Amino acid sequence: MSSRWYPIYQRGNPQLRVFLPNFWMKMVRPHPKQLPNIVHFECSMEMTKYDIKNYLEKIYNIPVVDVRTKITLGRFRKDYGKGYVVKDDDVKCAYIVLPKDMTFKFPEIFDCKKNDEEENMKSLDEAKKSFSEYLEKNKDRTDVPSWFSI
Repeated sequence: MSSRWYPIYQRGNPQLRVFLPNFWMKMVRPHPKQLPNIVHFECSMEMTKYDIKNYLEKIYNIPVVDVRTKITLGRFRKDYGKGYVVKDDDVKCAYIVLPKDMTFKFPEIFDCKKNDEEENMKSLDEAKKSFSEYLEKNKDRTDVPSWFSI
């Protein structure tokens, strides 16, 4: 399905046209108790189960056993700047069941969490050390009132 309308016939030497669907799919991190052969997507509201299955099979060559969809209601929230209630858009969720022998693991984009934690701890220790040195150097200053010291 596409909302792009082109004339069927053009006189002369017409340009080649590529018809792209207006569909989109976004992979969502699965819930903790989800089976390993189920993948969770958010997709455009216009997609049907058959569109989702064909999209994954034809474009990405993924064998799909079953497709289940649900429409989740958008969140209601109060816009504090203007003072009225705003509703977020509804989202269609699709749960794709892969064959039993296939397992899906959500890709870890940020693998370097352990290294970042170590670096953060090192920088925190250095900051504490430099602060304690600063306090030791300025402990006996006469120009600072005694009630101001830590």
